[in-house]
Amino acid sequence: MSSVAALLEALGPTKVLTDAETLASRRHDYWMVSHLRDRFGGAAPAPACVLRPTSVADVQAIVRLAAKHGTPLLPFGLGSGVVGGVITGPETILLDMGSMTATRSVDPVNLLVTFDAGKNGLEAEQDMAAQGLTIGHWPQSIALSTVGGWIATRASGQFSTAYGNIEDIVYAIEAVLPDGSLVNLGKGPRASAGPDLRHIMLGSEGTLGVITGVTLSLRRAPERQALTAFAAKTMREGFEFQREIVQVGWRPPVMRQYDERESRRLHEDAADCTVIMVHEGPAGLVEAEVAAVTALAERMGLKALPDTIVTHWLGHRNHVAGWDQILGRTMVADTVEVSAPWDRIAEVYDAATKSVSEIPGCRASSAHSSHVYRSGLNLYFTFAIQLDSTDAMEAAYFEAWQRIMQATADCGGSVAHHHGIGRVRRDWMKTELGEGGARLLRSLKAAIDPKGIMNPGVMIPDA
Repeated sequence: MSSVAALLEALGPTKVLTDAETLASRRHDYWMVSHLRDRFGGAAPAPACVLRPTSVADVQAIVRLAAKHGTPLLPFGLGSGVVGGVITGPETILLDMGSMTATRSVDPVNLLVTFDAGKNGLEAEQDMAAQGLTIGHWPQSIALSTVGGWIATRASGQFSTAYGNIEDIVYAIEAVLPDGSLVNLGKGPRASAGPDLRHIMLGSEGTLGVITGVTLSLRRAPERQALTAFAAKTMREGFEFQREIVQVGWRPPVMRQYDERESRRLHEDAADCTVIMVHEGPAGLVEAEVAAVTALAERMGLKALPDTIVTHWLGHRNHVAGWDQILGRTMVADTVEVSAPWDRIAEVYDAATKSVSEIPGCRASSAHSSHVYRSGLNLYFTFAIQLDSTDAMEAAYFEAWQRIMQATADCGGSVAHHHGIGRVRRDWMKTELGEGGARLLRSLKAAIDPKGIMNPGVMIPDA
């Protein structure tokens, strides 16, 4: 009996979908290269079937059958990934978590909430807001991603400087391992019980199991919010301004810095780099933070800008052009996020933007920072390359990625901040982890998934 036939027998036709429309809609995630291939040739073939479990028991049955038949299994949230984490083939089965969307429990005393892994991120936040609470996790893809996907990609949100990244917000993870067994990882607000096994699933991208449930640590909704914006003459001046703010101890949830090119997209009159901040929390803390940041800007020679710039950003921050619009102009584009310590971040910025700008047909090579830490920050590069022929588009795309990755690695930065690894960064994991680290990751994969059925080809570099 084939794996699809066995799944049909075990789960029934309402949970095992084989119609052409469903299969076509689940061939890949939102990686530009997959859309480019759809449009100009080389599209990913459809999976053997799409599975829609409605319970943890369903997921366990699916994983056990996949393991028995040696069938590749790809977990799928809402398909918002942008690094090639999902590409199907005729031999693969796709596990669509879109029917597991329950809010299992809310604990307002301990500020905890447990969701099914397929819960839409924006719906989860809205549910908590109705109770005067917030998750505090605001990725650009919040309306297009799931809470399980946040864990699987080790995601970061736009308010992370105060509220943390997903690893700082997650309390416990429920997951089905590749042998079909169920684990619950995480029990208390903090534990010294050996290695933190939650981190096996954080950033695992479907390669080590299927996340089925997530418990997050909530916050009370902030009492007050305030906005500030400043002009810095150079990126280095802005970096120093941000460094001083966080190392003194202030934590505006949003701290973003745009280079001159991106500042002009943020507000038309921009002549320099722009730093914007959102301050929120108890009213007294917000008042003190705004006063301190404003005084620091004045001492360092940064010019105050209207807070309407930040208001505009808040209202438009998730509006971006779709791939079809870009590809229709014979253009490839993407955003690439990296990170580096404070004493190297300017060098990363200079080297990467200069290198990408030298690619023939480059129309944009710019960056902004969006996540700030005591020991460094990230950079979010944007590139756009326009070509005369569709034949050269994919090569130009990978050339831009190669140059940003190489510049970041050469300058001592980390080649991934929050979008994950997928396929586009997989070979750079050897640079990121070193040979010993890459070998350790392969050993972990072999131990947990000895048959190699879980999302093969993603994240883990070949030996």
